[in-house]
Amino acid sequence: MEQNNDPFKIEYYHTKLEQGVILVSEPFSKDSYFKRSVILLTEYNEKGSIGFVLNKPVQSPVSEILSDFPEIDADISIGGPVATNTIHFIHTLGDKIQNSYKVFDNLYWGGNLEQLKLLINSGFVKKDNVQFFVGYSGWSPKQLEREISEHYWIVTELDSKKIMTANKDSFWKETLNNLGEKYKIWADAPENPDMN
Repeated sequence: MEQNNDPFKIEYYHTKLEQGVILVSEPFSKDSYFKRSVILLTEYNEKGSIGFVLNKPVQSPVSEILSDFPEIDADISIGGPVATNTIHFIHTLGDKIQNSYKVFDNLYWGGNLEQLKLLINSGFVKKDNVQFFVGYSGWSPKQLEREISEHYWIVTELDSKKIMTANKDSFWKETLNNLGEKYKIWADAPENPDMN
């Protein structure tokens, strides 16, 4: 079998598709929610997948979106097009928040919001411990696999520290650049290919 040594051939799977992986969108997507997105997949099973867009920041503080919520300088992003009237969060607080769902390593999804509020009020929670999302991204069974086969997403991994501390404005480009030389073409592509 002949090996393809084309330096510009893109490999869409860098890691197994599973809970905790990162989806990176291809550069010319016209989808307003997913254009140049970096998504954390928090659930992946036979019933479908759930994830959150990490790099579509909202300029309002969480306390303006959630009533009776303490002030915290934490990131809040558009998580995706599903249930945009809901707020979700990921965190590194582990079992300090009951009913948290472990995604991988020390990264958790959701849990008891009242406990989170108490921890924030006590000064225990720092900016890099929690991120909030308006809505979420969801895929029905086999939908995500189909989108990957159609070259809509690259599947890769990031550690929890990078997920919680990344610069949202440059996150998509940095993630592609870290995947190697082949992806620099994507990372440097103009948002509108007609502007080339």
